[in-house]
Amino acid sequence: MVRNVLAELLLPFLGTSLGAGCVFFIKSEINRTVQRVLTGFAAGVMVAASVWSLLVPAMEQSADMGRLAFLPAVVGFWLGILFLLVLDRAIPHLHQGTNQPEGPHARLKRTTMLVLAVTLHNIPEGMAVGVVLAGWISGNSGITAAGTLALSLGIALQNFPEGAIISMSLRAEGTGKGRAFLYGVLSGVVEPLAAMLTILAAGLILPALPYLLSFAAGAMIYVVVEELIPEASVGEHSNLGTLFFAAGFAVMLALDVALG
Repeated sequence: MVRNVLAELLLPFLGTSLGAGCVFFIKSEINRTVQRVLTGFAAGVMVAASVWSLLVPAMEQSADMGRLAFLPAVVGFWLGILFLLVLDRAIPHLHQGTNQPEGPHARLKRTTMLVLAVTLHNIPEGMAVGVVLAGWISGNSGITAAGTLALSLGIALQNFPEGAIISMSLRAEGTGKGRAFLYGVLSGVVEPLAAMLTILAAGLILPALPYLLSFAAGAMIYVVVEELIPEASVGEHSNLGTLFFAAGFAVMLALDVALG
C-alpha cells in the first residue's frame, strides 16, 4: 500500500516535471494556438475530475441524508471556491498572456509571478489527490485503489502541458533553460506537499470526507473558470480550445470509468 500511495502522490508531480523538460527540446516559444489547445485540454480534465472523482463520490457518501444528500457537496464546493478566491487575492501572481498582475502589489519579477500563478493553481490538485488517497487508506468503501489511480493519472496528464507552458514561457522571458526547467519543476512541488498534508490530517478529515471531496472540486473549478478557460480563449477566436476541452473531459471520464 505504501508504495502505491507514494507512486500516486508523485505521479502528478512527474507530469509537471516531464512537461517542464520540454524546454530542453523545443527551440522556440510555444505559439498561441498550441497553448490554447493544451490549456483547453487541461481544463477539460480538471472539470471531469471535479465531477466524477470528487463531487459524485461526495454525494454518494452522503446518501444516508436522503433528499439532503446534496448538502455536503454544495457546502464543500462553495468553501473550495472561497478558499481559492482568498488565495487569489492574497498572493501576487501573473497569468499567461497578460501584463496585469493580480493580488497585492509586490516588487516581484515577472517570471516569479508567472511561477506563483501556476503554483497557486496546483494547490487544489494536490488536495484532491490527498483527500481521495486518505479516503482509500482509511478503507472507505466508496473510494477504490483504481479510482485514486485514475485521478492521479488524469491530473498528471493535464500537468504535462502546464509544465511545458510555464517553462517555455519563462524561457521566452529570457530565463536560461536550466532555470526555466527548475522553476517549472518547483511550481509542481506544491502538489505532493498539499497531498501529504491532507493525508497526515486523515484522522481529522475523514468524518468530513464528503465536504473535503467537494471542497477540492470547488477549488479546481475556480482555477478552471478564473484562469484556464480565459487563457484558452484569449486572442483571435478559435474553436480549438473548446474542442480540446471536450477531449480532456472525455479522457478523464474514460479513465475514471475504466479504472474506477
